[in-house]
Amino acid sequence: MTISFSMPDHIEEHLRGEVGPDLGQAAKEALAIQLYREGRISLGLVAEMLEMGVIEADEWLGKRGVPLNYTAEDFEADRKSLAEVFPEARR
Repeated sequence: MTISFSMPDHIEEHLRGEVGPDLGQAAKEALAIQLYREGRISLGLVAEMLEMGVIEADEWLGKRGVPLNYTAEDFEADRKSLAEVFPEARR
C-alpha cells in the first residue's frame, strides 16, 4: 500500500534537513509511534509495519521514549495464565 500527501516545497526541504532524505519512512515511523501510544495498534503491528521483530520494535520504541503499553489488566491476565500453566508456583 502506498500513502502519499502534499506539502509545500519549503516544508519538505526543512523536514529532509531534520529527519533525513527518506520522509516516507519517517512518516511511517511517526504514525506507528502515535498509534501505539494511543493504544490503537499492538507492539506486534508496530513490528510488522516497520519490518522488524517484536523485541527489536520494543527496543526501538524505548529508544524513542515510548513506554510499553502494559496495563494492570494485562498483568492480571498474565498472572492468571501463568498460574494455570504452573500451578505448583501458586502461593
